[in-house]
Amino acid sequence: MSRTAVIIVAAGRGQRFGGETPKQYLMLNGQPVVRHCVAAFTRHPAIDIIQPVIHPDDAATLKGALDGLAYAPPVAGGASRQQSVLNGLRAVAALPDPPDYVLVHDAARPYVPEDMLQRVLDALQTSPGAIPALVVVDTLKRAGGDGTIAETVPRDGLWRAQTPQGFHFPDLLAAHENAQDGLTDDAAVMEAAGAAVALVNGSEHNIKVTTPEDLVRLEGIMGRTEIPAMRIGKGFDVHKIGSGDGIQLCGVTIASDMALIGHSDADVALHALTDAILGAIADGDIGSHFPPSDAKWKGANSEMFLKHACDVMKAAGYGLSNIDLTVICEAPKVGPHRDAMRANVARIVGVDVAQVSVKATTTEKLGFTGRGEGIAAEAVVLLHACG
Repeated sequence: MSRTAVIIVAAGRGQRFGGETPKQYLMLNGQPVVRHCVAAFTRHPAIDIIQPVIHPDDAATLKGALDGLAYAPPVAGGASRQQSVLNGLRAVAALPDPPDYVLVHDAARPYVPEDMLQRVLDALQTSPGAIPALVVVDTLKRAGGDGTIAETVPRDGLWRAQTPQGFHFPDLLAAHENAQDGLTDDAAVMEAAGAAVALVNGSEHNIKVTTPEDLVRLEGIMGRTEIPAMRIGKGFDVHKIGSGDGIQLCGVTIASDMALIGHSDADVALHALTDAILGAIADGDIGSHFPPSDAKWKGANSEMFLKHACDVMKAAGYGLSNIDLTVICEAPKVGPHRDAMRANVARIVGVDVAQVSVKATTTEKLGFTGRGEGIAAEAVVLLHACG
């Protein structure tokens, strides 16, 4: 299964914007600009690594801006954007399992439409590189030294480049290592290396914050749908019982000569809870984020699934108010393990144990749970909007 990294270029100081705060850390609809773009990549199931590249003075600022989101330790940028990207590429290359593909995105572009991102990813299946771009529709004029028009520039075949720009990772790293200085984007680096870079349709809303007016436009675009103050999610899951050495529920192993059977560790309770959180924010289900057809999830610890759901929830602007989890089975008995289950769920999702309820019921010997053929679990969550 291929892996994809994203380099978030956030090392600039934003001199054209003005002010003491770099534009990537300015507030946009209640959250920093950089958080919006990182959250967009966090929500996409194809993204495995998010690598920020920042100014050395901004480590604490970035940590506060991205609180609750998953990302790799930031690395320092260079004297130019080109050098900053190279520093990010080198950091990703040093990881134990480097990616197959890499996207490079400007932190000052907070709105990343999912369909545009997918177009870039899809194009990488047939091209060494792909960028989102918009056809130039306005008449172009070149100015003379005195401020008058020197010439009209033909617009045929001209596009406005945007980010994220995507490439095969080894190719972009090699191209950057050998590139001359002064290239303004990563497509230019790959072009200089002789690669053919595809163009896909970008988005008029993929605005790069350059002036205060850009922030105003983005506030209108991104604030058109105000998120509800509360959302409710419900999850349900079932797993068969087979022979084994223990049944795992809520991450707690209960001694038994049986076990739950599934592609991952088959923790039916954590699966139901994961689906409840994803359902509350209308972001698919556990199968869409972790397809059972993908061999890399074979035997996976379900704690990872739940943590991912919480990251996606936080990226969407929500926190957990409370959890109500019900296990449906004849055996094992849940009561003796209830407190351990509550504590473990609270630890995973990062809330107080008082916000977690775990209980059990039977079906009075009726149905597959009554016959001891499987265990079911149902979870209900209440989410609250975070400021």
